Amino acid sequence: MKRQQPIRTAFAMLAALAGAAGLALASAGTAQAGPVEIKYVLWDSNQRPAYQSCATQFEKENPDIHVKISQIGWFDYWTALATQFVSGTAPDVITNHLMKYPEMVANHQLVDLTPYIQRDKVATDGYYPSLLANWSKDGHQYGLPKDWDTIVLVYNKQMLKDAGIDPAAIPGWTWNDRDGGSFEAAIAKLTLDDNGKRGGTPGFDAQHVKVRGYQVATTGGMMGQTEWSPFAVSEGFKFNDGPWTTHYYYDDPRLARTLQWLANLSKKGYSARYDEASKLGKPALFAAGKTAMVADGSWMVNWYASNAKFGVGYAVLPQGPNGRATMFNGLADSIYSGSKHKEEAWKWVKYLGSASCQSVIAQRGVVFPALRQLDQMTVDAHAKQGIDTKAFLDMTKATTFQPPIANGGAQIDSIMDSAIEAILLGQAEAAPALKDANQKVNEVTQH
Repeated sequence: MKRQQPIRTAFAMLAALAGAAGLALASAGTAQAGPVEIKYVLWDSNQRPAYQSCATQFEKENPDIHVKISQIGWFDYWTALATQFVSGTAPDVITNHLMKYPEMVANHQLVDLTPYIQRDKVATDGYYPSLLANWSKDGHQYGLPKDWDTIVLVYNKQMLKDAGIDPAAIPGWTWNDRDGGSFEAAIAKLTLDDNGKRGGTPGFDAQHVKVRGYQVATTGGMMGQTEWSPFAVSEGFKFNDGPWTTHYYYDDPRLARTLQWLANLSKKGYSARYDEASKLGKPALFAAGKTAMVADGSWMVNWYASNAKFGVGYAVLPQGPNGRATMFNGLADSIYSGSKHKEEAWKWVKYLGSASCQSVIAQRGVVFPALRQLDQMTVDAHAKQGIDTKAFLDMTKATTFQPPIANGGAQIDSIMDSAIEAILLGQAEAAPALKDANQKVNEVTQH
């Protein structure tokens, strides 16, 4: 009896193993019955149709892979993603942002693409170098570039004409943080009160304004991409000493003067008060004919084309004391480290970054793709729609700078958002508010 028990146990184990093997084979057979599904998520609804076209073509070339695309609005996007990372249910491939990805790297939530790039000999020299570098840390690549963007002036053509301003004169506009230069003079001229008087003229009523000359409606947080960074950098401001460095310079007097200048525009009546403007946002205010000019990014071209029922023009930003400046930003596609289909996910990411997909994006004029060879194709696509977007390309030849890339981005963004909001609302003077904020930021980055 005692000798037979181990034998029975052995047979039971063999039977269990055989059953497990059968289940494994059955599972394998089931897996092979249909394509592997890759989940891909993005936040811009305007871009989804173009990327769906890419997915359709990709699936023809890779019938064993199905790409399921989901779209979630910007604010809900990051909340949902954070929850999914915790639960282990994040999409296989995510559209990623430079402000957000450092935290993902720190939490080991992204796949290092370097081995895949090297193994498949993916040519990366077609990308703008800074776009590729932005997504790299310590020799590891955490995203493959998908697009790039610069900032320009967006203007209402009819309003400029009514004010007697020739758009051809815009490249000659200058700006400084003391009196705003010829740029502020143009803003004043474009501002119209309820009695038809323009800003800066006798009798102008700053309390009853029909059309504002220029508008900022968000703080910009730690980046100030479309709000204040082009102006401050044109004065000589810099965020830090480069990506991943831990000391910030938000207390720079040049940034303080820039933000104070923006706050003062509303005091003069040339911009709506921040608390009023932030309820609608500057794109909506512009499309509604409430403001003549805004500064915005290339990703917004199609939105303005769809929502503004008047002629929209695009022009380079004014020249500051140190020349013209713009943030040169770009999104990337990253693979979730918890994906169960990393090889298939990589095939999709590689396709997204290829000329096959990016030419689709360029031909539709969705955004400027990351591959430099497709820049003109995008401009030409816009031209067919009667939109001149050459200004975005022209801004790549100006002083371009990288967004701040650092650990603790969410905390830094929150700190700067609060400080800048207080400044724009007139609740705090810029210099002391930024000094306090910068101290808090450096405590975050250095601990």
